[in-house]
Amino acid sequence: MHSELSDIHTQIMWNRLISVVEEQAQTLVRTAFSPIVRESGDLSAGVFDMDGRMLAQAVTGTPGHVNSMAESVKHFLIAFPAGTMREGDVYITNDPWKGTGHLHDMVVVTPAFLDGSLVALFACTSHLVDIGGIGFGPDGRDVIEEGLYVPFLRLIDGGVKNQTLIDIVRGNSRYPTEAEGDILSLAACNDIGVERLIEMMREFRLDTLQGLAEHIITQSRNAVETKIAALPDGSYSSSMRVDGYEQPIDLVATLTIKGSTIAIDFTGSSGASSKGINVPLTYAQAYSTYGIRVLIAPDIPNNAGSLEPIHVTAPVNCILNAQRPAPVSSRHIIGQMLPDVVFGCLAQIPAIQPPAEGTSCLWNLIMENHASTANGASDNFNRFSVLSVQTGGVGGRPFLDGLSATAFPSGVSGVPVEIIESISPLLFRCKELRPDSGGPGTYRGGLGQHIEIQNRDPVDFDLYAALDRITHPPRGRAGGKVGGSGFVGLGSGRPLNGKGRQTIPAGDWLVVLTPGGGGYGAPVDRSREAIALDIDNGLVSADSAASDYSFNP
Repeated sequence: MHSELSDIHTQIMWNRLISVVEEQAQTLVRTAFSPIVRESGDLSAGVFDMDGRMLAQAVTGTPGHVNSMAESVKHFLIAFPAGTMREGDVYITNDPWKGTGHLHDMVVVTPAFLDGSLVALFACTSHLVDIGGIGFGPDGRDVIEEGLYVPFLRLIDGGVKNQTLIDIVRGNSRYPTEAEGDILSLAACNDIGVERLIEMMREFRLDTLQGLAEHIITQSRNAVETKIAALPDGSYSSSMRVDGYEQPIDLVATLTIKGSTIAIDFTGSSGASSKGINVPLTYAQAYSTYGIRVLIAPDIPNNAGSLEPIHVTAPVNCILNAQRPAPVSSRHIIGQMLPDVVFGCLAQIPAIQPPAEGTSCLWNLIMENHASTANGASDNFNRFSVLSVQTGGVGGRPFLDGLSATAFPSGVSGVPVEIIESISPLLFRCKELRPDSGGPGTYRGGLGQHIEIQNRDPVDFDLYAALDRITHPPRGRAGGKVGGSGFVGLGSGRPLNGKGRQTIPAGDWLVVLTPGGGGYGAPVDRSREAIALDIDNGLVSADSAASDYSFNP
């Protein structure tokens, strides 16, 4: 009976811990200034033990933030050893190699004290709308050009805010109020986490989390190891070619299963780029690990224990292990492709059936007009900087069509049109699903989108393009066909490049076609009922149905 009660108590405490970190994350959502945080949930939040091991993460958040933050806290402990921490301290950095991969993400860590004793650490991260430099795009030649670097510093020292740091951030941002607000919202969300954890510990009469932490980590690690051990030992290789910037990029992985561990090695991948599409290893590890977990152990909590059996390596100075001072601003363009690369390895194991490739990388539309006198116009027109999260199609699945206009693997939501139009002079002329963009298959790939955006003010605006799958669309699987290629151009007809800062002239408008997901299974095996329904719903044209599926009603 005692053991059963202990198990019940442990489960209750675990559920309570999840509620603590979820409230932590929701506080960040409610207080953040950046729409990508407020509306899209582009953030992470979690609680860690005093060794820097992640115990629990909020459901709200992205794999890139969460899994890289899981490693980041260990670097904080090197900079600020536990014995030097005081109540009222808050620490901060945006180091791309010890944080979450680029300068726009701030990571904030707050120690939690119970009756004067350090019992845990809370960490969170989110995206700032502007961190100075040349702007949020891949055009930088090194990380120095990409914006302000904040080393490991005290944001709050014993309860006293570091106003000098705040002033430096404000002085280096085009939107100083928003930058300060976002940083303070990170500190506020950790404060809520600390308060709720202390309430929980008093309620359960705990003076330490050590026992609960060991239980969580051990149980999670054992559960993942059991899943891995059930797979056949062996090595499996896969590769993917994506658009890149100056030239195409090859992503090459070898996945080795041995006993209860998995190793992923990216030897053979392209070298580092001279542009800001490089990936720090911590971000590559985050998404590669997610690709494993989502297929073989999706029901096991994500924490230090469940991440431990998976090891990710890449050669120094390849595009997935770029070294400082390489430019890394748009690291997500490459990093978010890695689950599909991992899926290509796992697809060779009969017991595992990954979906077809999807758009994968977010089609974030970073649009700005910083110059108040663009084209000689008066300064009555609006300066703005917006990040409109847009998405393409997900690949078809073994028994279901792919999801349309869905952010996989990042998991963020799109910023609503109404929000963008209320904070900027931009007008969405069109935003709809893109017919015939889903790859044909037994299970069709998800559809991309057709988007058109115009400046209501009669002045130019800039697009900081960091888009992919234009030249190399998502591939199908198990006989499925490729999804629709992406496109970016002007309403007047001129195509634009998928990468780099480009101008949309006054009076013209931006046209974006996001890619569709690849199909799964041979198109000839798709049911006639499903094809007819696609045609009725406007997802597939009659001409495409006839050519892709040999469908004649």
